[in-house]
Amino acid sequence: MSTADPALPPDLPPDLSPDLPSDLRDEIAAMMAATDHPHGVTVGALTAVQARFGWVSDAHLVELARLIGVSAAELDGVATYFNLIFRRPVGRHVIMMCDSVSCWLMGADALRARLCDRLGIQPGQTTPDGAATLLPIVCLGHCDHAPALLVDRTLHGDLDESRIDAIADGVRAKEQAREEQARERGTERGREP
Repeated sequence: MSTADPALPPDLPPDLSPDLPSDLRDEIAAMMAATDHPHGVTVGALTAVQARFGWVSDAHLVELARLIGVSAAELDGVATYFNLIFRRPVGRHVIMMCDSVSCWLMGADALRARLCDRLGIQPGQTTPDGAATLLPIVCLGHCDHAPALLVDRTLHGDLDESRIDAIADGVRAKEQAREEQARERGTERGREP
């Protein structure tokens, strides 16, 4: 499933391109210095941009293409080939649920419906608070433990209702902990002179 904007501009005027932070530019320049082929850094550079911003916007893609020395169309082709490079905003936690034949045969549809109910979203959507995005994925290669899903970078297999509930609860617990830490940091800052 491609998540790119089909109206990707081939180029943006310089005043519309976001500036990639200098440390990110330096990181990408170091990648480029390690190879003679600009195509050799495309995945690493896309991953670095996503690590910083959570996804790769069209404007960042164009800026990155200029920096690497490849066309925006080529770089978009690389980005949309890989399921873990996101070309649209996603939640802080990305849940990718396998929809392969093996998972389907093992009851993935009912478990997906349960997860959707627990999160209050449908596949392709993000929770209103930005906590989680649920995406389908063709295959996770975990067919011997079907049904399976990936939460961020953690693979879960042999899913059943209780494991789905635990996964949904775990995502919510991580969000609550994040919110508490943010409140504590805000309180600490408020105490500073």
